[in-house]
This record gives sequence, structure tokens and C-alpha cells, in this order.
Amino acid sequence: MDNRAEVREFLTSRRAKVSPEQVGLPAGTNRRVAGLRRSEVATLAGVSIEYYTKLERGAISGASPEVLHAIATALRLDDAERAHLFDLAHAASPVGRPPRKRSPKGWKPHQSLQWTLDAVTAGTAFVRNGRMDLLAANALGRAFYKDAYDMPGQPPNIARFTFLDERAHEFYPDWDSFAEITVSILRTEAGRDPHNKELHDLVGELSTRNEEFRRLWGEHDVRHHGTGFKTFHHSVVGEVTLAYEGMELEAEPGLTLTIYTAEPGSPSAERLQVLASWVASEDLEARAAQEERSASVDGNQSKRFG
Repeated sequence: MDNRAEVREFLTSRRAKVSPEQVGLPAGTNRRVAGLRRSEVATLAGVSIEYYTKLERGAISGASPEVLHAIATALRLDDAERAHLFDLAHAASPVGRPPRKRSPKGWKPHQSLQWTLDAVTAGTAFVRNGRMDLLAANALGRAFYKDAYDMPGQPPNIARFTFLDERAHEFYPDWDSFAEITVSILRTEAGRDPHNKELHDLVGELSTRNEEFRRLWGEHDVRHHGTGFKTFHHSVVGEVTLAYEGMELEAEPGLTLTIYTAEPGSPSAERLQVLASWVASEDLEARAAQEERSASVDGNQSKRFG
């Protein structure tokens, strides 16, 4: 795969983020580049300036793990950035990883997985793929992301909801932070799975339709997104602060199970209980409406054939 532009832009953007002072070099007064010079990165990594220049121009195929580790250390990459650099190198290699196995279109959770999701009653539980499609959820998860499920003509997708639905700006009180996280997750996935056409199509759509997404995509930021806290403003119950845990599904490579839950006894926990009650009342109303429609159909048929 020819990913030289991706490699070049990633390494250039990381180099620009490291100041000379951070690595013990004098800043000087005549610096024409943001961050480190190529020669400084090469010296810190223990490679020649010619070789580092070749790598930064995108010719990363064949770089040894030792060289990649040295460059990652010189550029002060975090764990997610280091993994991304190795993903880019694997993608560039002529004997790189085989295309990643992905769940087919129209994938549905097997029965035991849906049972597992439904067993989570005190929090939201959902399964997503790397391009942030919502593939399965418990009842509270569907209610929590009800606006994403409600986007007309589209399957539920967290990234599309974040950037293309105005309701997302209310749902995410700190929308800027959520937007950055969303793009960094997609960028990480693009490095892990460079042959994913559906992901490329989504990135193309969002880049075309949203200027802020296009800007953030150009930042080349990546991240691991496994645990933490987030604050939301739900249209039914108001503001909730939730802890989240994300777990890769061993039986379904590439899919992540995420659970949001609130601190026991907190106002957010009470509001999740209110949302659960709202879900139950909505289900009761839906069943009652369905029974009424069925009764009406049965009555009409009785009149026709009575």
C-alpha cells in the first residue's frame, strides 16, 4: 500500500510538536521550523540525516523495529502514537499484515452477545466497530444515543452524529473535546486497517461536509480510548457524568464493547435510573399502540368475513 503521504504528514506533525527544550537542545534564535529540525531528530534517534529524511518523506517500508522505536523515542511519541507509527510501517511493507478481517455488512450480534448487553441494566452498553458504527446496544444504550439512531436515512454512527447533526452540540457540552476524540479514534483505526473502504468513505464524507472535521483530520492525532469519564447532556434527563470502559471483543476482532455507568448514589446515577424508567414507559406505550393496531386489524377482518 502506498501510504507515503500519510507517513510524511504524521512524522512532520509529530516533529513540529516537540520543542528543543523538551529534549535538552538549545532553542537558538534563528529557527525556521516549528519544533525540531530533521537533523535534530536524526541525531536523537541515532540515524543519519539522509536516512531520517528518507523516512520522513514516506519511504518507511523496511525500517527495522529498532529504528522505529528510536524515532518514536526521539519524537516523544505516546503509546498510541508509537503504535500508529508501527501500523504505518506494517502497511507500507510489501509483506505487511494481511487485510484485517471485518464483520460483514448487515452484521448482527449473536444471541449470547445481545444477552450480555441486555444484562447490563444500570448503565448503557453498546458495541461499535472502528469507524464508530453503533452495531448493537442494550435498551438504555439505544435510549442514550437516541438522536444518533434517529438520523434520517443513515445507520447509527457516532462520528457522523458528532459532525453532521446539530443536536450533537447539545448532547456533548464540551463538543470540541468530543470532536477531537472522535477524529483521533478514526485516525487510529485508519492506521490499523488501511484497506477499510467503508472507513475511507466515511472520512471522505465527513471531510467534504464539515470543515472542522477536515481540520482535525489534518492534525494526525491518534489515541487509545479505553477508560475515563465523560459528561453528556441528554435531552430527556439532563446532564450526566459517566465512567466508561471499552473492551475489545475476542470473538469479533475489530469490535469494541463499551459500558457507561455512573458513580453509585450520585445525581448522574439517579438520572440514569430516570432514563431507564423513561425507556420502560416508552416500551409500554409502543406495545399498547401495537396491540391497539392489531385489535383494529382483527376487528376489520371480522367485519369483512363475519
